[in-house]
Formats: sequence, C-alpha cells, structure tokens
Amino acid sequence: MHSICKTLCLILLTISADCLYAETQSIQSIYQKYINTYSSLAVKKQKDYGIPASVTLAQGLLESNAGQSILAKNANNHFGIKCHDWNGSTVYHDDDKKQECFRKYAYAEESYNDHSLFLKDRSRYSELFKLNTKDYKGWAKGLQKCGYATDKAYANKLIKIIEEYELYRLDSTTDSKKTSDAKPAATPSKKDSQKALVTRTVQKMFGIPYVYAGNDDTFEKIAAETNMKAGNLKKINETPGDFPLQRGDIVYLDKKKKKADKPYYDHLVIIGESMHSIAQKYGVQVKSLYKLNGKKDNYIPAEGDVLKLR
Repeated sequence: MHSICKTLCLILLTISADCLYAETQSIQSIYQKYINTYSSLAVKKQKDYGIPASVTLAQGLLESNAGQSILAKNANNHFGIKCHDWNGSTVYHDDDKKQECFRKYAYAEESYNDHSLFLKDRSRYSELFKLNTKDYKGWAKGLQKCGYATDKAYANKLIKIIEEYELYRLDSTTDSKKTSDAKPAATPSKKDSQKALVTRTVQKMFGIPYVYAGNDDTFEKIAAETNMKAGNLKKINETPGDFPLQRGDIVYLDKKKKKADKPYYDHLVIIGESMHSIAQKYGVQVKSLYKLNGKKDNYIPAEGDVLKLR
C-alpha cells in the first residue's frame, strides 16, 4: 500500500511540474509575441520623447498583461491611463474603485503616444527626463517614486521584465537627444589599455575578489584587464550575454556563496531592487536566495519585504 501511495505521489508531482512548465512556457510565449509586436513602437517613442524603449515596453507588458487585459482588448489602452482631463472616447472598468473612467483609443499606437505625452507633459515626471535613456533602473525607480503606480513592487517588476526579456537592448538601438551630438568613442590604444589595467583595483568582500564597474564598462573589458574570460565572468555574476553594466555595479571575479556571511541575516527590500541585485550586494548566488526564502522564480520583491540571507 505504501509503495502504491509513493508511486501516486510521484505521478502527481510529475504532472504538477509538467503543468507548471507548460504554464511558464505559455506566459513567455505571450510576452515574446507582445515584444515582437510593439518593440519598434517603443523605440520610435524613445526617439520622439526620450523615454527608454525598455521602460515603455515593460510598462505596456505589465499594465496590459501582455495585451491580454480587458482594457487592452476593448479600448486599446495598454498603460491603464484614466480619463483625467481627457476629451476623447472613454470606457468604464473596475480598478481601485468600481466603474472608473479610462481612456479609449482607436489603435494601440495612440495609446503608446498618449503614454509618452502623459509623462512628458506632467511636471511630476520632469526629473526623469534628466536621466540617461540607458538608465532603465533609474527610470523604473523614478516612476514609482513619482506616484505612477501605488504597487510597492512596481519598479522592481519593471526591472525584472526588462532584464528577463533583455529589453535593455532596445535602448541601444537609438541615440538619446543628450548623446546625439557626441563624437564617436576613440579606439583605446595599447598604452590606454595598460593604464586601465593598472588603475583597475581588485578588492575583496565576503572573501570574494571583485571590482566596481565604471562608465560604459563591459564584461569583455573587465575580463581583459583581470586576465579572465568574459563568459566566466558572466556566469559568476549570473547575467545574460549582453547585460549592461552601470557605474558602481559589483562584478565578482570568483564564485559567490550559498548564503551571506554573518552578521547579514536578512535584507529589507527598497525600491528598484531585484533578487539579482540583492544577491550581488551580499555575494550570494541568486538561486540560493530564492531557496533560502522559499520563493519561486516568478517572485518579485516589493518595497518593505524582508528576505533571509542565511
């Protein structure tokens, strides 16, 4: 009897795992289809208004549930923008309150354009336009701080979508107005490379050697200057192939740990943090951080969450 029960449990676990995998694949397929459909539109809006294409597309994915929401289907409203001072067509939908007024568009492109104008024309978002268009983390954090959404995990959700689907690639397909007149970067000479090698300071944290990324830094550049392979650096730091480094990012040169060193027992999540950025902060492997907290891969930390580090 015990053997039969054990066999049944294994069958059920296998079925459950298969269903979860199928569901994950389905969600990724829907997201990818949305990205393929609207990425060029997001890039166009970056050229027109200076809003990072990655941020616009991530907001569209999140707000419209990848085009599957009622508002997106019935009103071409991909960003959940309410009526406010709107004089165009409207639709009513339950949100924070019952039957709230939302803007209705004839085409999805109108929604994307209105979203850009919504941010550009409101003084509350003016500080965001001082940021570089490649600073998707700064934009995501700024949107939450400026009150675009009340969700305490809003910025972190945007960042996760951008990094998971590598939307930051879109921000490099067009130059921002700030950099359009800039001269092309000169190819570093052998002398410059030797100088960079001398000034790259290797430090240790939690017993793991690391360096800080500088402006316009890459894994390839760091690898060359530390006598390592770029592929190994990316694997150690758990990043995809073309992950964009930002000034001040920690780049480990050796394998991270399965739990944080004492006395780091827990971490209070703030706006703009991801499981990856938290793991980097304490020299912990991302998969271990999920495991320590009993979280699945789709978990997104919200401002105020407390995560176990060991």
